[in-house]
Amino acid sequence: MLPREIAIQIRRLQIRARRAVEDLLGGEYRSVFKGAGIAFEEVREYQPGDDVRSIDWNVTARMGHPFIKRFIEERDLTVMLVVDCSRSLQFGTQAQEKREVAAELAALLAFCAIASNDKVGLVACSDRVEKFVPPRKGTRHALRLICDILFFEPRHPGTNLREGLDFLNRVLHRRAVVFLMSDFLDRGFEKPFQRTGKRLDLIALKITDPRERSLPAVGLVELEDAETGKVMLIDTAAADFRAAFAEKASRRDQELQELSRSRRIDLVEISTGGEHLGELTRFFHMRERRLRHS
Repeated sequence: MLPREIAIQIRRLQIRARRAVEDLLGGEYRSVFKGAGIAFEEVREYQPGDDVRSIDWNVTARMGHPFIKRFIEERDLTVMLVVDCSRSLQFGTQAQEKREVAAELAALLAFCAIASNDKVGLVACSDRVEKFVPPRKGTRHALRLICDILFFEPRHPGTNLREGLDFLNRVLHRRAVVFLMSDFLDRGFEKPFQRTGKRLDLIALKITDPRERSLPAVGLVELEDAETGKVMLIDTAAADFRAAFAEKASRRDQELQELSRSRRIDLVEISTGGEHLGELTRFFHMRERRLRHS
């Protein structure tokens, strides 16, 4: 039995996510992420306006007037949510922490999948795979995933995306859509990232905070690395230090963009400023337009 305050938080997130799916994301999700193919549903009499290419000539010849074949999309789609749960996600200077943004994005995507009768699963990783929930269908299952993402406490603080991606490539044997949610403050994940993008439909959701790109000039500040515990005293009043900090962040952004582009992996930057629903919706619209013109 969940404590009452946790149950209320999950319910609030469920309502917000469902409303977003119904109002904004449902149709875009279905059109952007197609199923495995089409399946025959029925034969029915031809009606004015039907596509003549759908006429079943064998049935038409037997019955003496036109009949058409109807097909439906075979979804049978698997969606995997790969969520970075390292301690660097427990940071945020705007509306939310990065971890909260990841949880809301995961909730939105899980309900999109469930509303389309797709299976959805979870891999939570720090510097190792901390939790694996195999993909299944159903609202009850989606709520379990959201609870896991919101309240799961990892045993290890570090980041190693390579571990999560290698694990994913071992357990997924069929085509799937993978949403990788991380701040990408990591090294050594490049090859498995590219390999995953080649095998699967990989979308990288990079969750960022403005303070990871620029620092205000507020004098001496003591900072602690959330993953290593290392404490540093920095002088933010020094213009050279702030410029070097911003240049390093820009270089890190550019490297990830080039890596994603090399394998045609979609990269979406999402801020802690509270606009993640709009950013996700814009990505769906952009991808739909791209598919329509490809």
